[in-house]
Amino acid sequence: MELRQFYVYIVTNSRNTVLYTGVTNNLVRRVYEHKNKLVDGFTKRYNVTKLVYFEATECAESAISREKQIKAGSRQRKLDLINGMNPEWRDLYEEIL
Repeated sequence: MELRQFYVYIVTNSRNTVLYTGVTNNLVRRVYEHKNKLVDGFTKRYNVTKLVYFEATECAESAISREKQIKAGSRQRKLDLINGMNPEWRDLYEEIL
């Protein structure tokens, strides 16, 4: 049986001032959609295209639960997550291709 992966991720704009937390089962496709503004909404409106954080799980329910946990947390907690994984705030998209 094929192993399914689900991802919780945070993307930001070029100046790292806007944070968006999402969940997906295909991180490469989803970040591509953000980068190319293929989905109307918050990320398109605020030019949120840079992947700065992600974590993977094998369970959709735990990914959704984790997304809600991150979204409910303070901005500082999100910054701490990003700084813990990616202190330079580099775009991780090339690393997941």
